[in-house]
Amino acid sequence: METRPFEVIIIGGSYAGLSSALALGRSLRKVLIIDSGTPCNKPTPHSHNYLTQDGVAPEEIARIGLKQVLAYDNVQHLQDKVLEVIRTGEEYDLKTSKGKNFTTGQLIFATGLKDHLPDIPGFAACWGKTAIHCPYCHGYEVRGKRTGILVNNATAIDFAKLIHNWTKDLQIFTNGAAKFDIAIITKLGIPVIETPIQQISHEAGCMTALQLQDGTNHKLGALYHRAPTSQQCDLPAKLGCQVSEEGHLIVDGFQRTNIPSIFAVGDCTTPFRSVAKAVAQGSTAGAIINHDLIANAYENVLS
Repeated sequence: METRPFEVIIIGGSYAGLSSALALGRSLRKVLIIDSGTPCNKPTPHSHNYLTQDGVAPEEIARIGLKQVLAYDNVQHLQDKVLEVIRTGEEYDLKTSKGKNFTTGQLIFATGLKDHLPDIPGFAACWGKTAIHCPYCHGYEVRGKRTGILVNNATAIDFAKLIHNWTKDLQIFTNGAAKFDIAIITKLGIPVIETPIQQISHEAGCMTALQLQDGTNHKLGALYHRAPTSQQCDLPAKLGCQVSEEGHLIVDGFQRTNIPSIFAVGDCTTPFRSVAKAVAQGSTAGAIINHDLIANAYENVLS
């Protein structure tokens, strides 16, 4: 692998990162993708709501994407983790866990989010399969099934109304005393169950029942939960990139952070997590960076 300066380094090689690389590769830019192999949707067996790839395994979409991106000989890929980024003037020096060092003038962070799952036995095994966060990604597959929502905050009412679109056989589990107005939910005919949860019974991630601490069992085909998240990578914040109160990197409509030479794409920038959105953001960032590089080159020539 070449180690001379790259025009753009992309940290994170899932859908958003690969999409950025494709736009930049086709723009003749010298690009390096550094990917640690920990995509947010790794547990999910199928990706949905992405035109032409509906129902395809996420890892297959990524495999095809990487193959297509690497067809451009000006794009390189490294399976590694970036440990440190230091700004030196107008450039960034990167150090990786494998002892590699790289330099670039433009950075794209496509580093995703980390989900913090509830400490309920069986939940992690079901996550991304039948313990799910998004009805647009998974709701069709569990439509009409007996479904639960694990929630205990003010979002419960809107969450219940949303999921009610996909199934009327719905109940809310608060896993403790409710912290919202139960009366509004019960008007919709949705039971609210406050008993703490003991465990989730499942077969290879396919949920069968939710067992409560009082010994009762509730048969379920799916359980929705919006897990709290945090940035999977702390390097953007260390470099001075602004982070929203919700924990997402703040970007403009062109995926720029508050630092002009640093862009961010994909789940790390938004609560609306989908492959389609990640790909769109990546393509936008790639095109804008190429535009900026062209503008800078002509400014230097004509000044």
